[in-house]
Amino acid sequence: MGRELRAPLAVRLLLPGVLGLLAACRGGDGRTPLVVYSPHGRDLLSHFEEAYEAAHPDVDVQWMDMGSQEVLDRVRSEKANPQADVWWGAPSEMFSRAAGEGLLQADHPSWEDAVPPSARDSAGRWIGTYRTPEVIAYNSDALTREEAPKDWDDVLEPRWKDEVLIRDPLASGTMRAIFGAIMWREYRRTGDPEAGYRWLRRLDAQTREYVLNPTLLYQKLARREGLVTLWDMPDVETLRATTTLPIDYVLPASGTPVVVDAIAVVAGAPHPEAARAFVDWAGSRPEVLDAARSFFRIPVRTDLPEDSLPGWLRDALPDLRPMEIDRGYVLEHTPEWLRHWDRHIRGQGVSGGD
Repeated sequence: MGRELRAPLAVRLLLPGVLGLLAACRGGDGRTPLVVYSPHGRDLLSHFEEAYEAAHPDVDVQWMDMGSQEVLDRVRSEKANPQADVWWGAPSEMFSRAAGEGLLQADHPSWEDAVPPSARDSAGRWIGTYRTPEVIAYNSDALTREEAPKDWDDVLEPRWKDEVLIRDPLASGTMRAIFGAIMWREYRRTGDPEAGYRWLRRLDAQTREYVLNPTLLYQKLARREGLVTLWDMPDVETLRATTTLPIDYVLPASGTPVVVDAIAVVAGAPHPEAARAFVDWAGSRPEVLDAARSFFRIPVRTDLPEDSLPGWLRDALPDLRPMEIDRGYVLEHTPEWLRHWDRHIRGQGVSGGD
């Protein structure tokens, strides 16, 4: 069975050949090394590594767990000499950007027709596996559900000053999706991106810390270093089921961005046939249902009988209000929005009204 390949970000970006050398060193048992870049986290990746290797004993799955933006940066840096076979997990907008840069290879898994056209690339360069609603999470020891913020704008109330923790948006696909949705909401309302920047400036004024990774985010929230965060529903559901951390969430009342979480074969993958086989397996009925039952992922597939879905998902779906978003516009403008936020808003927010 493979092991996690992990290194500091600087090493991962400056030495793109390291992973290939490691894979070559570890390929001596005769198995085909399959390198997967993913933000899905150690628990899910280890689970599916074991399942895939049990079904495909000739394959050695080797995964790297990193933030969505880190994956995209690494795939870009390795374009001339790709090291990954599969990119599994990140908002579809990031996959669309990668596809436009020639970083992904067309693939048509057997389950393609079960995915709505809006959740897959028309040229087959990426395809959705899960839908990920974004939520407002909170420390459930410190706050009751009634006390927690009920909607995005509630997080800007004075009572949450210095009580908000935010995962660093520059490395997080989840936070990029939330920021992009807020920017689009405010732009649609006013016709001016400045309205969105004002909202983000007010959020910055509420924020105690921009946290480097999800694990630290969970730990700090549990220790009451902040009481509220913005995050994704499946990860919080997983925490509730597998840990004793006092973290719960609410689905925003006005609606929430629902991210299409995708998978793709990397262009120039060292092992393209193995990569295509893995993609076909990862989106198959048994595996997406396993992800729903074990890791609270919401399948993109539309051909799953309702009675096959876990109870938590059947219970949550009636309260889920997807936010209407012009994904093309958001895809085009998110890089400039994030640059502006990083240069002119981070650490400089002011409280109060618009």
